[in-house]
Amino acid sequence: MSQVVATRSINITLSRPSSGSAPHRPQTFLKPPTFASKVFQPQGNIDESFKASFTTCHVIDARKPTPTEVVPVSPEDDQKIEEELQHLRGLQQLGDTAVGMWSKPTFRRKTKIVCTIGPSTDTREMIWKLAEAGMNVARLNMSHGDHASHQKVIDLVKDYNAQSKDNVIAIMLDTKGPEVRSGDLPQPITLEPGQEFTFTIRRGVGTTDCVSVNYDDFVNDVAVGDMLLVDGGMMSLMVKSKTEDSVKCEVVDGGELKSRRHLNVRGKSATLPSITEKDWDDIKFGVDNQVDFYAVSFVKDAQVVHELKNYLKSCGADIHVIVKIESADSVPNLHSIITASDGAMVARGDLGAELPIEEVPLLQEEIIRICRSMGKAVIVATNMLESMIVHPTPTRAEVSDIAIAVREGSDGIMLSGETAHGKFPLKAVKVMHTVALRTEATIPGSQMPPNIGQVFKNHMSEMFAYHATMMSNTLGTSTVVFTRSGFMAILLSHYRPTGTIFAFTDQKRIQQRLALYQGVCPIYMEFSDDAEETFKRALDLLQRQGMVKEGEEVALVQSGRQPIWRFQSTHNIQVRTV
Repeated sequence: MSQVVATRSINITLSRPSSGSAPHRPQTFLKPPTFASKVFQPQGNIDESFKASFTTCHVIDARKPTPTEVVPVSPEDDQKIEEELQHLRGLQQLGDTAVGMWSKPTFRRKTKIVCTIGPSTDTREMIWKLAEAGMNVARLNMSHGDHASHQKVIDLVKDYNAQSKDNVIAIMLDTKGPEVRSGDLPQPITLEPGQEFTFTIRRGVGTTDCVSVNYDDFVNDVAVGDMLLVDGGMMSLMVKSKTEDSVKCEVVDGGELKSRRHLNVRGKSATLPSITEKDWDDIKFGVDNQVDFYAVSFVKDAQVVHELKNYLKSCGADIHVIVKIESADSVPNLHSIITASDGAMVARGDLGAELPIEEVPLLQEEIIRICRSMGKAVIVATNMLESMIVHPTPTRAEVSDIAIAVREGSDGIMLSGETAHGKFPLKAVKVMHTVALRTEATIPGSQMPPNIGQVFKNHMSEMFAYHATMMSNTLGTSTVVFTRSGFMAILLSHYRPTGTIFAFTDQKRIQQRLALYQGVCPIYMEFSDDAEETFKRALDLLQRQGMVKEGEEVALVQSGRQPIWRFQSTHNIQVRTV
């Protein structure tokens, strides 16, 4: 096995068998429509270059920079690359018409699907069917249900993971956060525009013109002229006056007010702690059950994230923290909040209630960009297939919404009420799967990996992840990585190679965590002390499960923070034939 000793300056030499494409042969450059000629064009002030020499073994070597050349590709190679791209991007045959026009998912979909589990899907049968339909992460919404009902779901997901040979579902616990809600009503109230209505901090009030609020500082947080939004804007009321314990409003947009409705003030956030006493109880529940992710609601600053991570460290819990960006106060602190976290969720419901709705798509794009630049996971959530709560088909705008999130580079896209209490949870997942798969097939694979200016600045592994991505994009190969921490697989996901990232790990927790990351297919396998034996078993497993075919080339990456079968200072990439 040939290894590469990493140096500060790297130059890659690709070596291929001398089957008619010897160095003496006239060089044929790629035609413009193919991706390799675009990938290898000089970009900016890049000093590193890539050239091809053709010998009898597959090696990637680290050398000093040499003059830039476009990689020569023979007609046979050109055809092979196109065939590989067709293989990677080929869409599946349409499924049985009995279940609609949606195709059965395979590992080729890169964008992951997060499903909220609720009354419509909290049975063993439905968890299994959701997993088969394309669910990658099961979300527990702690705003609803109790610990007993959530424990049942956790146990079912763990049963599925124990029995499934080629799939795994991660568990995400979503905290309730400091929500401001109206009190109980004996029956729904119809509010008409122009009508006067009062919210009070007195407990137990529920009449046709006044209702309690569960937040004692509500009167102090609002001001005359503020716009109160009910259920994210389904109804709106203008604050006209205040007393010591009440806020008198005029209905602007009416509707039916039910018990325990969510309240927002346009442009303001409640002065409540981001993590409430109930949240701490739920977080402890998550620690006891070894969930994979926390989604923390209404995070306003990085201090909240540090506090939670310190608590998890004291418990010895290895759980990643996803911050939900959904309050006006979080927007000025986006960089520090995301830096402190392991990822972010664009929670568009409350975000669109506290900020002007026209700002939401711009913020979504910005949050995704920031997360991508930092190598953090990002999930787009709320209203993605809202109409499918009651209808069997989505609106065209919802389909476009999914496609936009996929094209912007989101790791995950989320279903909330669609799978929690909707009438068509399985169809919603299949729609999301098919739209994501179709959209991914149209994303160009010829682009340079992102953030090239940062590639060589932080860690040697980033450089190797970058070059492995270049190889995947150029040769049309999948990437194989072995990891015990998940670091290298997450890093490769950040660079978005065109091929699938097969992440082998001997840690069940890491396998589950990697289920969220774009393009990563996590596989559990025991590692042996012999690297070659482990490599062979891994490639055999991929071939048996139909994930690669005989004769196909894969890029095997050995890098990362925790060395396996290598010295700390040695990193390498190999091209192997199955």
